[in-house]
Amino acid sequence: MKGKWKHLAAAAASVIACAAVHANDYPNRPITLMHGFGAGGNADVVARIVASKMQDGLKTPVVVESKTGAGGTIASAAVAKAQPDGYTLIMLTGGHAVSAAYQKSLPYQPVKDFQMISLVSTFPFVIAVRADHPAKTLADLIAMARREPGKLTFSSVGIGSTQHLVGELLGSTSGTKLMHIPYRGGAAPVQAVLSGDVDMLVDSVTVATGHVKSGKLRALAVTSATPWPALPGVPPVADTLKGFEVRSWLGIAAPKGTPADVVEKLNKEIGRAVVLPDARRALEGVGSEPAPSTPAKMETLVDSEIRRWKQVITDAGITPE
Repeated sequence: MKGKWKHLAAAAASVIACAAVHANDYPNRPITLMHGFGAGGNADVVARIVASKMQDGLKTPVVVESKTGAGGTIASAAVAKAQPDGYTLIMLTGGHAVSAAYQKSLPYQPVKDFQMISLVSTFPFVIAVRADHPAKTLADLIAMARREPGKLTFSSVGIGSTQHLVGELLGSTSGTKLMHIPYRGGAAPVQAVLSGDVDMLVDSVTVATGHVKSGKLRALAVTSATPWPALPGVPPVADTLKGFEVRSWLGIAAPKGTPADVVEKLNKEIGRAVVLPDARRALEGVGSEPAPSTPAKMETLVDSEIRRWKQVITDAGITPE
């Protein structure tokens, strides 16, 4: 019996020693940074900016991989089930919390199955209309919606997307009924507004800025509490609807169970990478503001965002799928 316990103790010591060696040696092979959206989209662009800087500091390749489908849930499910060794990471977006609020069931627990590592950046959305639209301000747009409830339309990248729920929140906060016209992502929501098929665009600064600067779209407001540097002169929604603020976010997570010292090393590296001058300029160039955080702060944010969007869905009378 004594021999058996000695054997078990030796095995346990071996496991602990291996874990320590693993943590000290990490990383010794390429890291995959996955996301669930199309090439050239906001998540993809930001992931590539951050990965290029992380690999410099970690001295190993950080490879960005897109696993699209189901609003990011396919990528999230893949990472939730991956080996928790620090070699498979995911760039989560604000849509992670929206999916958790909107979907009746997911193939993972949106908070419990992930080890949050750090926020990367935050960004607002833009409320815009075609340049020749009769609404010159957000107040004009709201007045039009109040005169003819349900007639004013807004586009989004899909039912249950963050853009969809921002539009619903704008409607409920202003006491109006806006008509949601969903598209399947990509350039379709913008093109629908540019062609005049839809009145209003609700989308990221990344998507809208080029069309605003070219004069094809008129930006009426940004959803940050204060004006956003990438769109100077565009007022916040809060100037018209007091207290209105929506900032979405991007952050990096790993499967639950990832060793604590690996998480700590990744957290420090992300924090270093996103505030490097050229990385900051690149992030700000696509409408994002660097916002590195502790793992605990990221987890608290994700949890609070899920609760917030659940309330928006209830208030808007949307039936979860």
